[in-house]
Amino acid sequence: MSPPVSRRGLLAGTAAVAAAPALMGAAGAPRAENAEGRHRGGRLVEVTVDSPALGGPGEIALLTPRGWDRRRPGDRWPTLYLLPGGDGDHHVWTGEFAIQDIPELAEVLVVMPSMPLFGFCTDWWNHGAGGPPAVETFHLREVIPLMEREYGAGPVRALAGESQGGYGALSYASRHPGMFGAVAAFSSPVHPLAHPEVWLAGARLVGVDPLAIWGDPVAQRRNWIARDPYHHVRGLLGTPVYLSAGDGTRGEREGPDWEDEIFIPGTEEWIERLPDTVVSVTEAIIGRETRALTDRLISVGVQVEAHFHPGTHTGGYGPGELRRALPVLLGAL
Repeated sequence: MSPPVSRRGLLAGTAAVAAAPALMGAAGAPRAENAEGRHRGGRLVEVTVDSPALGGPGEIALLTPRGWDRRRPGDRWPTLYLLPGGDGDHHVWTGEFAIQDIPELAEVLVVMPSMPLFGFCTDWWNHGAGGPPAVETFHLREVIPLMEREYGAGPVRALAGESQGGYGALSYASRHPGMFGAVAAFSSPVHPLAHPEVWLAGARLVGVDPLAIWGDPVAQRRNWIARDPYHHVRGLLGTPVYLSAGDGTRGEREGPDWEDEIFIPGTEEWIERLPDTVVSVTEAIIGRETRALTDRLISVGVQVEAHFHPGTHTGGYGPGELRRALPVLLGAL
C-alpha cells in the first residue's frame, strides 16, 4: 500500500412527512441552546449551538433557499438534511460537493450538521455508561427541532449522507419510519455487522476506542443489530432509497496521480481474500454490504435505486452520486 492519504480521504471515504412523536418534541428531550447563526456569504449560514447530546458545541451549516432572508414567522421550506463522513466535517457539502452550485436546490433549505470524529451517527454505548457523544440524539432531537423552530425548516424532509453519514441516513430513516420522505447513501457501511472487524480497525487507526461505539460485536451483538440498517429494512417501506458504491478497483476518477488508500491494520485477511485489482479494501467491503442491503430491500418491497461502479473510497465519486440521487430525494420534497 502507498503512504497514507489525508484523514478526510480515509474517513469520508460516510408528500408531507410527519415528525416521529417519539423523537420530535418528546418530553425530556434535550434542547440545543444558545444558537448563534452567522452568514458565510451568499446563501450560506453557519450555526453553532451548545449541545447537551455532544457535551459541547455542535456545528451546523445551512444552504438557504431563495427568499429565506425575508422569511416571516410561519414560513417553512422543504428540507434536505446531509450527513458527513467519519471525519465529521460538514463543510464537505459546500466544498467537495459544491451543493451551492446545484440549481435544483435553490428552493430547498439544506441542513448540514457536523459529527465528532468517527461518530458513526450513533449514541455511543460507552461500555454501558452511555452519555456523550450521542450523535443520533444531536442530529434528530436537537438539530431538527432547532431548524424547525428557528430557521424555517419544514416537516417535509429528505436525508442523505456519504460514508458514515450514509450509514446514518439509512439507520435513522429505517428505525424512525415516516421521519424522512426519501433517503440516499453514497459509499457507506450499510451492514456493519457483516464486517465488524473492518469498522473496528478503522476506529483504532484514528485513535477512537472501537468498543465504545456499539461494544463487542459478539458480546454486545444486540447493540450492533439494533443499529444495523440491514436488520430494519421494513422501516423503509414507502420510503424511496438511493444507494451507490464502488468495488474497490480503480475507476474513471483514479488518475495517474491517485495514491492507493492507507493500509488499515486489522484488515489483512481481506487484503488476502480480495482480488489483486482491489486497491481500496474499505470500498470493496462497502460494495459488498451495499449489494446485500439492496437485495434485502428489494425482497421486502422497498423502492430502491442502486448504482454500482468501479472506484475507490477516496476517488471522489460522491458529488456525482448526489446529483444522480437528486430526483429520488427531491421527489419526496
